[in-house]
Amino acid sequence: MVLSIDRDDDIGYKAGIESPIIGREACLHAATQLGLTDPEDSDINAIFQALRTYDELSAKGEDVVVAVIGGNHMNQLEGDRRIGDALLNIITQTEATSCILVSDGAEDDYILPIVQSRIPVESIKRVIVTQMPNLEGTYYIIKKLLDDPKIARVVLVPVGLAMLLYSAAYLWGRPDLATFIVVGAVGIYLLFKGFGIDEFFGYFFSGLQNSFEKGSFSFVTYISAVLILIVGIIMGMTSLLVYYPEDAGILLFIAAFIYGSVWWFVGAGLVALTGKIIDYILHERDLLGKIVVVPFFIGAIGTIIYGASSYLLSISNIPDFPIAEDGGVRTIVLFTVAGLICALIGIYLQSATIKWVNEGKTSKKW
Repeated sequence: MVLSIDRDDDIGYKAGIESPIIGREACLHAATQLGLTDPEDSDINAIFQALRTYDELSAKGEDVVVAVIGGNHMNQLEGDRRIGDALLNIITQTEATSCILVSDGAEDDYILPIVQSRIPVESIKRVIVTQMPNLEGTYYIIKKLLDDPKIARVVLVPVGLAMLLYSAAYLWGRPDLATFIVVGAVGIYLLFKGFGIDEFFGYFFSGLQNSFEKGSFSFVTYISAVLILIVGIIMGMTSLLVYYPEDAGILLFIAAFIYGSVWWFVGAGLVALTGKIIDYILHERDLLGKIVVVPFFIGAIGTIIYGASSYLLSISNIPDFPIAEDGGVRTIVLFTVAGLICALIGIYLQSATIKWVNEGKTSKKW
C-alpha cells in the first residue's frame, strides 16, 4: 500500500472530500479538487507523489494499492484516532501486508508511530516543495500561518486575551494589577496548551456533539456532569471562605478548596461515566470492560484526596472545623483504606465484566 496521510484533513476541510480515499482515480480526483481549492497546499504534492510511486510499482508488476487518509482539522487527538481506524479498515479491505508512507515531512514524528503500530512500513518518501524566493518573505509566511484557524487560535487568543484583561484592569480602576492579571491569565493559558488540557476539553465537546447527534443517553449525563462540576467549583470557593485562614500557604488553599468540592467532582465524573456505560451496554458491549473500572478509580482517588485534605485542615487549628486534630490521622487512614478497597472492587468487576462479554460472544447471545 502506498499511503499518503493528511493529518490536519485539508482534503476534507478545504476540498470537502471524505476520507479514506482508495484507488488511483479517486486519489487523483481528490488531489485535483484540493489543488483547485488551495493550490499552495503541500498535501497536493504528497498525494501526487503517492500516485507516482503507485504508477512506478504497478509498471513493475507489483500488487499495489494507493490510499489517502485525512485526520481532523481542529482536533488532533480525534484526528489521530480517525487515522488509525481508517488505516485498519483499508488494511482489511485491501489485505495489504506492507506500506510505503508518503508525506510532506511536516508531521512524520506524529504519523509514523500510528502507521507502524498497524502495518509494517518499508519506506518513507518525503516531498519537499521548492518555493520561489520572494514567497519566503516574513509577511507571506505570517499571513499564511494566520489564515490557518488552528495556528491563528494558538497565536491570536493569548494576545487578544492579554489586551482584553489589560483594558479591563484599567476600566476597573486598578492599573497596578493590570500586569499581574495579564501575566497570570496568559500563564494559565500556556499551561493548558502545554499539558494538553485544551485537547481534553476539545475531545469532551466532540464527544458531547457525537452523543447528541446519535441520540445517546450519555448526552444527558454529560450535561448533568457539567452542571454538577460548576456546583462543585462554587462549593469549593465557599469552603475557602470558611476554612482558609488569612496568610496561610498554598497547600492549605488547595486543601480547603478540595474539602468543599471533591465529592461534587467525583459525582460529576460518576454521572458522566454512568451514561457512557449505559451506551456501551446498549450498543458496544465489547468496550464495556475497558470503562467499567473507571468509576471505581474516580471514587477511590476522590476518597483518598478527601481524607488527605481533611487531615491537613484538622492539624491547622482552623476554628469551627468539624474534625479535631486528634481525629485527622484516623480520618486519613480510614479514607485511604476505603479508597484502596474501592479500587480493588473496580478491578475485580472489570475482570468479571470482560469474562461476561467473552462468554456472550461465544454463546452468540447478542
